[in-house]
Amino acid sequence: MIEKQGLLIVISGPSGVGKDTVLRRLFELAPELRYSVSYTTRPKRPGEIDGQSYRFVTEPEFLDLIAKKEFLEWAKVYDHYYGTSRRQVEDALKRGEDIILKIDVQGAAFVKRRKPDGLFIFITPPSTDELLNRLTGRNTESPQALEVRQREALVELGLAKDYEHVVCNRHVDETAREILALIAAEHARRRAPV
Repeated sequence: MIEKQGLLIVISGPSGVGKDTVLRRLFELAPELRYSVSYTTRPKRPGEIDGQSYRFVTEPEFLDLIAKKEFLEWAKVYDHYYGTSRRQVEDALKRGEDIILKIDVQGAAFVKRRKPDGLFIFITPPSTDELLNRLTGRNTESPQALEVRQREALVELGLAKDYEHVVCNRHVDETAREILALIAAEHARRRAPV
């Protein structure tokens, strides 16, 4: 029996936990997976590519997209807006493609209310000390912004309990393979006779 609908996979975790690194490995292992490129109003970081890392837009452009109901979810995080294209996600699911959303806990909670049949995965660090060291080592924020991210990361760790699955990112390859196993198990569950 062929599934007609793709699987919506929501991946969250605190800033600095290694979500982007895990996703890169995940797509190497399973290139058939699709990635939902989020919109953001934050400035580009070194190495980021518009349309690939994020869709970088101005705040007025983002607010216009909100008014046009273009987002499946959106939130203001660290003084910048982030949002997921409703159309991009729905089109991929209709084509039978599995699509991954890398979104913060606010956005994930909103998506869960709108699409409760998704697969929700939270990535944690091996320890809070490791997480704080990763955040500091990135050197991508001012000291004030880093302090805010560290505080928020600790709060977000407490929200892991709201997810169906929690995966600890000790080693990138293992983490990616564990997520692939969760995806395979969800497909098997959906194909099972009722």
